[in-house]
Amino acid sequence: MSDTVQIPSKPEDAAPRRAGDKVLDAAESLFYAQGIRAVGVEEIVNVAGVGKPSLYRAFGSKDELTAAVLQRQEGGFWSRLDAAVAAHPDDPRAAITAYFHGAAERSKQPDYRGCAHSNAAVEYPQASLVRAEALGFKRRQRERLTTMARAMGAADPQALADELLLLLEGVYVTRQVHGPDGPAQRAGEAAEALIARHLGA
Repeated sequence: MSDTVQIPSKPEDAAPRRAGDKVLDAAESLFYAQGIRAVGVEEIVNVAGVGKPSLYRAFGSKDELTAAVLQRQEGGFWSRLDAAVAAHPDDPRAAITAYFHGAAERSKQPDYRGCAHSNAAVEYPQASLVRAEALGFKRRQRERLTTMARAMGAADPQALADELLLLLEGVYVTRQVHGPDGPAQRAGEAAEALIARHLGA
């Protein structure tokens, strides 16, 4: 989630939101629901309730807006993973399994469309700002899982991290194919089994 995107409601007494924030919220929701290439600038500004000049002043281009959306989505992933780590301090094995159980639960949400970065990488197969943003996150994600696998004491941390990453990508795709009651709901148990095999317990 990169996962489900929801635009938060604004309290009546809150300060007026900047046009750039409105554009970012609208683009995030539309891109996640429909795909990046399927959504035009006109639709984004209509949903945001601003003019095109506001979009281009804030982001310069649709690609720059998309990169900003992906950066926000990346922040959501790290927040969820860090929350699992905080709930299980000094126990990376428990933290990872908790994260995967959470991913399985999130995949049951009706508007779930997997990871925004994975979707973007598929939509942009050629070198571009959007693809670079998506692949950068995937690299950082792999590095973090490898670090956590090493902290668990895995004999081959990279192998365990890669298998966990394959499982996570499987959640993103199978939920969209098989629905909320499909294989994605078993991600937590599958992660536990993978880790147990690598740790010999």
